[in-house]
Amino acid sequence: MSARNRELLNLIAVGMLTGLGFASVYIARQSEVSTGSLSYAGFFFALYLVAHLIARYAVPYADPYLLPIAALLTAVGITEIYRLEPEDAFRQGLWIVIAVAVFALTLLSLRRDYRVLESYKYLFGLGAIVLLVLPALPVIGKTVNGARLWVDLGPLTFQPGELAKLSLIVFLAGYLREKREVLAQGRLKDFGPLLLIWGGAVLVLVETNDLGSGLLYFGVFLAMLYVATARAVFVAIGLALFVAGAAGVYHISGHVRDRVAIWTDPWAHADREGYQLVQSTYSIGHGGFGGTGLGQGTFTQSDGGGLLIPYLNTDFIYSALAQELGLVGSAALLLVYMLFVARGFRIALLAQDGFSKLLAVGLTFAFALQTFIIVGGILRLIPLTGITLPFVSYGGSSVLANFVVLAGLMLVSNRALAPRGAE
Repeated sequence: MSARNRELLNLIAVGMLTGLGFASVYIARQSEVSTGSLSYAGFFFALYLVAHLIARYAVPYADPYLLPIAALLTAVGITEIYRLEPEDAFRQGLWIVIAVAVFALTLLSLRRDYRVLESYKYLFGLGAIVLLVLPALPVIGKTVNGARLWVDLGPLTFQPGELAKLSLIVFLAGYLREKREVLAQGRLKDFGPLLLIWGGAVLVLVETNDLGSGLLYFGVFLAMLYVATARAVFVAIGLALFVAGAAGVYHISGHVRDRVAIWTDPWAHADREGYQLVQSTYSIGHGGFGGTGLGQGTFTQSDGGGLLIPYLNTDFIYSALAQELGLVGSAALLLVYMLFVARGFRIALLAQDGFSKLLAVGLTFAFALQTFIIVGGILRLIPLTGITLPFVSYGGSSVLANFVVLAGLMLVSNRALAPRGAE
């Protein structure tokens, strides 16, 4: 069976699961069986069928599991968002349609040779800085939950940091591929452009209090540097610098001190900043082993007021899923993420040129680290940050960026797996 036919069969299975999920939520909300849930599932299956047809044409040899995994994760996310707030689910559905269109456009425009991006690596690096600066600007910058990471342009509100992440990965892949041999020798002058653009990005993130993204970028930087040079000493130096920098930021930033205090003892701050994390912990505990069932969780106040957990659709959607799916379901969700990451690193191993390897590693590691940061924060493994759960959380910027990640990995895998002479 060809790779694309396996992809189609997996998408059919995802479509069936989506129908069951929507049916469960619809029955729980409306107390009746309706064909409405099947229409939702049919629409999303048709949408991903279009994505499959584009992939069949543009990247016929690409990994056959990445698109179905992305479809499954978005199905889980929009089902839970619909369960929590139907209007948000409608908007999320529109963003998914736009994201699939961007996915298709990326595949079609770069199908001949995506490595042309390497020629514009410095433009991507500077573009990342510009995108990160936008939320810090007056008038258009918007602060949400203590972090200034949004840009408000009237009818359009977006998070430019998601796109900056992709630009920075392309820059690092191009620069490290070109300089990896001299970087391995440890000459400081060759680290100049690298540290300048990366350092500028981190300084902007500290200024805007978007420390979750700062941690994400730092981790991606170290991972790609290690893959390019194979020098573990660089990782050790980087970790030492991170510890020193984290200690410095802790002393100068009240926002960071609050996050650490909530992490160490959320119940001491349960009536203020720690309220979200405490309620999230109760939500996860209430799910138990098997969960309450889709649509059966308790997320609203007893008097019918607002949600028990603020920003439930975005920062804390994993808490909602853990309550309704239980330990079994939430662990299965993490295994799906692990499968995506495993396929991404497999693509990096199969890639035949340095830029492709580094690009695949950067995209995959960013995806994995972002998942760990948000889930680890919710489970109190690390201090909580405001990063979204890839493909699942509500938010247009995140969905768009993750579909570009998906397209990038499929482009790399198509080139790596194509028979000789078929490129």
